[in-house]
Amino acid sequence: MKFRVARHTNDLEAIKFFYITILGFEVLGSFENHDGYDGLFLGKPNLDWHLEFTKSDERIKFDFNEDDALVFYPISEEEYNEIIKSLEINAINTIIAKNPYWNENGKMVLDPDGYRVIISNLKIE
Repeated sequence: MKFRVARHTNDLEAIKFFYITILGFEVLGSFENHDGYDGLFLGKPNLDWHLEFTKSDERIKFDFNEDDALVFYPISEEEYNEIIKSLEINAINTIIAKNPYWNENGKMVLDPDGYRVIISNLKIE
């Protein structure tokens, strides 16, 4: 089974910069003006998941909960440190997670839409 997380955004370019430049993802595909929507597929090649972000003329008012988050597990300590360094270089501040587990096991930031993103320092198999 493959997995896609799809979310609408008001600023596709800011999302693209954040997930590619800051987090190191790649553009896996894109589309323009498909029934009034533009979109991007972001992720890493050869994985069974990716993120889809769409934008239309409709302005979205986001309603995220403090426990709503995407959690990413870098595959190495080096990759984790590169992402944290990229956050610092781009002046993206970490925030305190409501769930204390994430304060001990990663760093939480907000993406351009205000959605919480956790970069975990744990290795998962």
